[in-house]
Amino acid sequence: MEINNWKEILVPYEQAVDELKIKFKSIGYQYGKMDKYSPIEFVTGRVKKISSIIEKANKKGIPLENVQNEMDDIAGIRIMCQFVEDIDKVVKLVRSRDGIDMCIIEEKDYINNTKASGYRSYHILIKYPVITAMGKKEISAEIQIRTLAMNFWATIEHSLKYKYKKNMPMDVQERLVKAAEAAYLLDKEMSEIHGEIITAQELFRTKSNIVADILNNIQNLYYKADVEEMGAIQQKFMDLWQEGDVANLQQFNQQLDIMAELYRVQSVSK
Repeated sequence: MEINNWKEILVPYEQAVDELKIKFKSIGYQYGKMDKYSPIEFVTGRVKKISSIIEKANKKGIPLENVQNEMDDIAGIRIMCQFVEDIDKVVKLVRSRDGIDMCIIEEKDYINNTKASGYRSYHILIKYPVITAMGKKEISAEIQIRTLAMNFWATIEHSLKYKYKKNMPMDVQERLVKAAEAAYLLDKEMSEIHGEIITAQELFRTKSNIVADILNNIQNLYYKADVEEMGAIQQKFMDLWQEGDVANLQQFNQQLDIMAELYRVQSVSK
């Protein structure tokens, strides 16, 4: 099969990856807009390189003309989570779309059924329809869901597999297994302090939102209040910001809201 034909074949796969990335990134964004914790940390995606497709087809004994029907991971996205508990939440999010904008074909749980190498992740194989310039096409794609620690380990393992092919030294394999155990312990430790981490992140988001509101109020008041008054407001904000007390920042922001409303009423009545 010619390279140009391969490029044409892979166009719908690239479209599927782009659309799936947007869908799941959007979910994470929506959680943020609602000031809620998102189980989705970030999303990446890729279409296998032509060389990788040919290599895997040869390894699996798949004729090149059949790869679109028999290879289910030409297109793939990875959804990264902070905590192991988040993986179940993301799996449920994917399942909720089954029959709506995608169709789940198979699920593979390598979290509870860890591979001998130490690999841990949750895979969901789907069929995803795309509308291309050449018409509608149903694409096989793989969604991998894992923690940041799992992803770090998997990235290293992939690099070593690429380097050594089938001849990875035994000592390297053993060290990889130990590294996988370390990644597992890290995820376990993070789960045990899950509540504290979430509380700290929520406090940071709340403070950031309040500071953004205060700065917006100060900007709106800039051309309405006199210079002396604005100087006092800005100094007050800097003092409160350095103190870092969220309750005091919130109270100050409410005072600015009242000031902004008073100036608006005065402007209308003139």
